[in-house]
Order: sequence, then C-alpha cells, then structure tokens
Amino acid sequence: MLGDLSGTRLRIRTTLLGCLALGLCLVVAIHKTPGAGAPGAPATPRKQPGLTASLPLPPFVFPGGKRQLSGVYRFVALYGSPDTPALGALGDQPLSAAADRIQAIAKEYQPYSAEPIYPSFEIITTVASGSPTDNGDYSQEVDPAVILPWVQTARARGIYVVLDLQSGRTDFLTQAKEYQALLEQPNVGLALDPEWRLMPDQVPLKQIGSVSIDEVNGVSTWLANLISTHKLPQKLFVLHQFRLDMLPGRERLNTNWSQLAYIVQMDGQGTQVAKQDTWHSITASPPPHVVFGWKNFYTQDSPMLDIANTMRLQPRPWYISYQ
Repeated sequence: MLGDLSGTRLRIRTTLLGCLALGLCLVVAIHKTPGAGAPGAPATPRKQPGLTASLPLPPFVFPGGKRQLSGVYRFVALYGSPDTPALGALGDQPLSAAADRIQAIAKEYQPYSAEPIYPSFEIITTVASGSPTDNGDYSQEVDPAVILPWVQTARARGIYVVLDLQSGRTDFLTQAKEYQALLEQPNVGLALDPEWRLMPDQVPLKQIGSVSIDEVNGVSTWLANLISTHKLPQKLFVLHQFRLDMLPGRERLNTNWSQLAYIVQMDGQGTQVAKQDTWHSITASPPPHVVFGWKNFYTQDSPMLDIANTMRLQPRPWYISYQ
C-alpha cells in the first residue's frame, strides 16, 4: 500500500559519530532538504515513503471485461489429460499446440453463436483406474504441478480451464480439496463425473457409477464459499450425465449459488440416433438455472456431428467438448 504522502518535509539533523580511541572522528555530512548542499553538488532527490510498494492488481476479468459466465459465453473445450492421448484430444499434442488447436476450433464456432465462444481445456485431473491405486480409491490423482502450466498458459492466452474429477471410491469433495490451490485461480472451474463415482465394493468399467445429490450439493457449497473467500469471478460447475440414474434426485440440485454457472453435460457416445434420444432425456425438466452441454467423440461417435449440426441441437448447447 502507498505510505503517507502528505508532503511534510522531514529534516534529518546532523549526526556526529564518535570514533576509535586514536582520536579520529568521522563527521557525517549534513543532509538537507532537496536542492541544498555544497556548491555545485547534485541535489539528492527526496524519497517519497511507500512509492516502491506494488499497487494492487485490478480484479481478474474474462474476455470482454466480464466477471460472470452464465448467459454470457458459450464454451468449446478439448477434453483429456496432459501427455495421455488415449484419454482424449487434449493429450494429443503439447500444451502450446493444444492452445492453438482449441482457439482455432472456437473461432470456427463463432459464426454460429451470438455469444462469444470461450475456448477451454477440460482436464481429467483424477483418472479412474481399473486396478487399485496406492490409496485404494481406484482413482489416480494427477500431480497439481503437472496441471499448473496448463492453467498458467490458459490464463495468458484467454482460455478457460475445467478440472474434471473421476473420483473412484472416494467422494468428490475430498478430491476437489486436493486441488484447492488450482481452483483458487480465477480461470479454473470444476466438473464432476458420476460415471466413475463408485461404491466401496465397485471397480471402474464393471458398472456405471452414480453420485447422490447431497454429495453434489456439498461440493457446490464448498466451491461457492471458496469463490467468496477469495473474491473470485463466477466459476463453471459441470455435471456429466448420460443416464438418469447417474444423478438421482437431480431436481434437488442446489442452484442458488450465484457464484456458480451450472451446466449438465450429456457426454454419451455412439450413433447419432442413440445420442439424440439421450439428449432429449437428459435435457428434459432441468433444475432452475441449469443449461446443457454436449460432447463430440472423434472416434466413438458414428458419425460425429459437425459444428453446424452441433449448434442446431435443441436446446442449443452452452458447453461443447471434444474427446
């Protein structure tokens, strides 16, 4: 913070320092107000207290100067995990190339949207595992240090980031707290994937998981409070769903937190006939303040929708990811 700049002049009195027993003395020069001194000597500038302190940074804003996401932007994301092509398109290339790729895709979407298209990374942060992990939760946690450069580059290049949790046998809130430092960044939101939320005796790929709405509401409450505490802008809160029983009690989703922009993403794969049927089931009877997202799979969809047909979906998706 800046110090007191009232302009009061400080006069420093002459100081005489006693010296060694040899009788030598060192006389300290008299410091006067600016401009004073020996003839011909350069004037010594007067320091203003506090001028070396940093000014507070302005609050973070999204492209276009906004701090809200709901109803302002549509999102197009690369989905996957860094350096792991098998998990999705995000891992097909290094970080810089991934940023180039999603910005190019977002640019292709823009003619189809009245709202700005916000390019995004959806990063699988905890990866469901078919075998026991070190802590026995069947979910491999990616080191936050691996994800941090993606968050930093995304922020510098105007890209949003969503951390995706596949929690295995542990609960979503426990895992979300492990990434609190990343979630404190203003361009980072959170996604929960109930497909991989398992009971204590379940193993990934043996069944489709599910999560209680009370657990989801607990995560949203924690995240909303984190936003308020750190004075962050609104965050995306994404719930993946391609079966109704993945989110039992969805009608009780607490959508009262203005700090969150709520999205339910239909992330099923397969034929377009099957996907359209699932889309209509998932988008029926939405909770208040919830909008919907769609996922395009490069290899599992037959065929994958192009941009024009993706944007013809009704309701029109606010969040579209590519895997």
